[in-house]
Amino acid sequence: QLRLADRPGRQKQPRLKAASRVGSVGLKHQCSGDYYLIPSKLIIMNRILRGVVKFRQTVRKELTKQFDDVGDHPKPMAVMFTCMDSRMLPTRFTQSNVGDMFVVRNAGNMIPDAPHYGTSSDISVTTEPAALELAITRGGIRHIIVCGHSDCKAMNLLHSLHQCPKNFDIESPMDHWVRRNGFRSMKRLNERLHKGGTVLKFGTKIAPSQDFEAIVDPLDKLPVQDKLSQINVLQQLENIASHEFLKEHFESGNLFVHGMWFDIYNGDDYLFSRDKKRFVLIDEETVSDLMAELEHRCGRPSSDQADETVRSAILTNP
Repeated sequence: QLRLADRPGRQKQPRLKAASRVGSVGLKHQCSGDYYLIPSKLIIMNRILRGVVKFRQTVRKELTKQFDDVGDHPKPMAVMFTCMDSRMLPTRFTQSNVGDMFVVRNAGNMIPDAPHYGTSSDISVTTEPAALELAITRGGIRHIIVCGHSDCKAMNLLHSLHQCPKNFDIESPMDHWVRRNGFRSMKRLNERLHKGGTVLKFGTKIAPSQDFEAIVDPLDKLPVQDKLSQINVLQQLENIASHEFLKEHFESGNLFVHGMWFDIYNGDDYLFSRDKKRFVLIDEETVSDLMAELEHRCGRPSSDQADETVRSAILTNP
């Protein structure tokens, strides 16, 4: 360990025992106050490991109680698809507890569609449809949430590739990912920009009950990339409804998809309102109206759903 000598009457000087200061960073120990050096390339691992130690000393005990309450049979009530961006912390801004929901993350919160509605040989073996099957078909979950965000690097790349197609790298998995799964979002962005405030229509033949219309950024305040990000969220709702194995769940009225969008700069979260055809800020003034809309669309719970409703209320108002 590399520490700085602290002797009376002398200026603190680094005392190097095992490594050079070149390519290293000095850090202060939280408990002892001693300084030590670690290679700069290991800063993140140092932060992670010491974060685990802090976790053990602080929230571990409380979290363990939640694990005990959930036990070996968690009953999540939603599955959220969101971006892998390090600034996105969905369990924090939704204040979710252990076992409340599945979280699936990828670049751009995209869910590949099923071009032929999941029939014949058109069975996707990617993570996202598999997660849908696990959550909905096998887990009985009724709510799917797609949450995008501002300054999404995947959306920035998608827009950039559209502007400069020659920059597409045929050997780049990321370029292929955003082009393959984002071209419909890009097409709708062009429709939105060229027609100015036009109403965009979303829907599939397999689940007409999920058709909806949207007006994206009606006040025209967002950068074009953020407009694309919001459109991309709505496109994923359509993509989800294209999968054959979800058809019966939609037809029975027991499966609902929701679009959310998070502004990483001010912490505002938005829910797409099908009634208002736009993203609505979630705050103290709007939450009751948004819940009333959801209740109207999703219906009141039947008697066999009472336990789930009570549990949801407890989680929402601890």
